[in-house]
Amino acid sequence: MANIKILWADDEIDLLKPQLFFLEKKGYEVIQVTNGYDALDVLDEENDIECVFLDESMPGITGLETLEKIREKNKTVPIVMITKNEAEDLMEQAIGSQINDYLIKPVNPNQILLSLKRIIDNKRLVSEKTASDYQQEFRNIAMDINSGLNKEEWVSLNSRIIDWEIRLDNSDNESMKGILEMQKKEANKTFSKFIDNQYEDWIRDNNGPVMSHNLFREYLFPKLSQTQSNVVVLFDNLRFDQWKILEPIITEQFRLIEEKTFFSILPTATQYSRNAIFAGMLPRDIEKTFPDKWLNDNEKGGKNQHEDFFLGKQIDRTINKELKWHYVKVRNINDARLLQDNIHNYLKNDLTVIVYNFIDMLSHARTEMEVLKELAADEKAYRSLTKSWFLNSPIWNALQTLAEKNIKLFITTDHGTIRVSQPSKVLADKETSTNLRYKVGKNLRFKGGDVYEAQKPNSVGLPMPNISSRYIFAKEDSFFLYPNSYSYYNNLYTDTFQHGGISLEEIICPFIELESK
Repeated sequence: MANIKILWADDEIDLLKPQLFFLEKKGYEVIQVTNGYDALDVLDEENDIECVFLDESMPGITGLETLEKIREKNKTVPIVMITKNEAEDLMEQAIGSQINDYLIKPVNPNQILLSLKRIIDNKRLVSEKTASDYQQEFRNIAMDINSGLNKEEWVSLNSRIIDWEIRLDNSDNESMKGILEMQKKEANKTFSKFIDNQYEDWIRDNNGPVMSHNLFREYLFPKLSQTQSNVVVLFDNLRFDQWKILEPIITEQFRLIEEKTFFSILPTATQYSRNAIFAGMLPRDIEKTFPDKWLNDNEKGGKNQHEDFFLGKQIDRTINKELKWHYVKVRNINDARLLQDNIHNYLKNDLTVIVYNFIDMLSHARTEMEVLKELAADEKAYRSLTKSWFLNSPIWNALQTLAEKNIKLFITTDHGTIRVSQPSKVLADKETSTNLRYKVGKNLRFKGGDVYEAQKPNSVGLPMPNISSRYIFAKEDSFFLYPNSYSYYNNLYTDTFQHGGISLEEIICPFIELESK
């Protein structure tokens, strides 16, 4: 407990010697001042004050006035208000100014110690308990990773790992975080082998989990309300852990009905997975059925320009009744503001599907902009940045407006992303695709252990740009680099978030059903 520094401001500080002596015996360092001005000066000079005890009725500036000035400078330092006055309005003012606790004079040493335990030690105690719990769970997760999991068990394990990641976000135990990160790497290594062994059978025999191409048919269309307007928001690139960060915010306004998962098809990239979602078909079949609406990687033009067309065709062949539907794509802030302004108009539809591209833009901007690399240096920061964006976004404003109406809301994505760290050298001709997590081309040479190879694209539901085309997918956290300027691109892309390959983060995706409260 030593070295925890407290600031105590009270014009009768000399009468508090027993309390101050008690705290010093417990290992606290107490800086004593007799007025609010001196308290503010101390806070300007000392940057390691961990708690402030503030007398309410000091001469000069009152405790409440001092509190307001402290909060102008420092939003986070814990403050305990001490007062002789139990008046309700006084306490409301103090609580409204973000105090952490208050005590009524005369205070005894045990009251003070209990308050400090609640405020300062709470985070430490929670952190220690979390680390202790994870140590107990570590063995169970390790055993499960190597126990030959099926698809449902992989979904469950992924949820457990994400839960521990988020719990450890709030812990200062870096060693536990490091152990969990290594365990997640091991899980991704085993999961990649599982996909390598199972994927072609899933596509050929149609016996896999719910995937991109049957997502709407299996999860959305059967759940459309007949009495409410239905709204689908598809966030491009939304990882399952990002959903778990947004869940507490969204469920303040909407009641959670069901949380499901689906597996993104390969490649876990927008051109393939999202077109498959809207068409209700594998990319191979989209190309055959609508050859003028499909562009291969090596062809110029937008690859997701016909999602509304695909959605209409899927609705026509799947739903046996007239359905008034509308499709909206948000590509930039102007689109987002238009969505916010017009959200009421969409309630006239039976079904409105909104594609929101911000998460995708965030991951790409993080790769390209140094400042965002600093802001989202790892998964914890990436989750935090997603939360901050969402709370201040037009889509959240729009959803809050919808929450006041009687609607059914579905939230989903097309694929996730993984933070890559292991470069894998690939040799290819100039017609080969440029994505870092998958390649499609004719003359691909690569390191076998890093790759899942589809030598016959049609057998995994993919089109063949030419007769000798094949696909390769990066496993775990590897990413593909060409020999030219290898070191430059290695430095540029290491620790960036990419998609297109095989990992728990990219493949296991959320599908969430909610309704207005």
